[in-house]
Amino acid sequence: MQLKDTPEEWRVVASTTPFEGGKTSVRTDDVVMPDGTVARRDYQVHPGSVAVLALDEAGRVLVLRQYRHPVRHKLWEIPAGLLDVPGENPLHAAQRELYEEAHVKAEDWRVLADVYPTPGGCDEAVRIFLARDLSEAEGERFEVSEEEADMELARVPVDELVRGALAGELHNNCLVVGALAVMAAQAGPGLESLRPAEAPWPARPFEK
Repeated sequence: MQLKDTPEEWRVVASTTPFEGGKTSVRTDDVVMPDGTVARRDYQVHPGSVAVLALDEAGRVLVLRQYRHPVRHKLWEIPAGLLDVPGENPLHAAQRELYEEAHVKAEDWRVLADVYPTPGGCDEAVRIFLARDLSEAEGERFEVSEEEADMELARVPVDELVRGALAGELHNNCLVVGALAVMAAQAGPGLESLRPAEAPWPARPFEK
């Protein structure tokens, strides 16, 4: 049997939005269960995100350290950000995040993984890209603010990131998934086998 996630939508008999924020909101749906009962489900409505595992010629990953208030931690992460515009091409968003957060550009882009980080409580979908053939971006650096003003940057070997994830020392979802996916691809069919950068993404359809 092939394991494959499949789209499905159970009937919603009532829906409200008790909270609307600047980027996300909270929705309450009354959903009909298989036995005919109705259950209430609260979840965060999210525009979607992109993340970039930027791999240099020495096999090191560009990572950054940023304060995340909800979990009260400074986390090592890979560059990432929201899909700010509905229907935005995720590749363009990823290129923007890599430039803004690290002042780096890449010539080779591929899709590394598509994930739902917290499907039990949020509809966020994340596309994680692999970026290679890195170089410093032209022009002035993007002016950062708030939490990003305190960011630290580093380049770390992939196997060190995997070791830290398995040891419980690194916790960022995109970093962990990205590092494990790169290692699996390298050990298996190779990075050239990864999907093209503008592969379809049903979770967040876009115009090429």
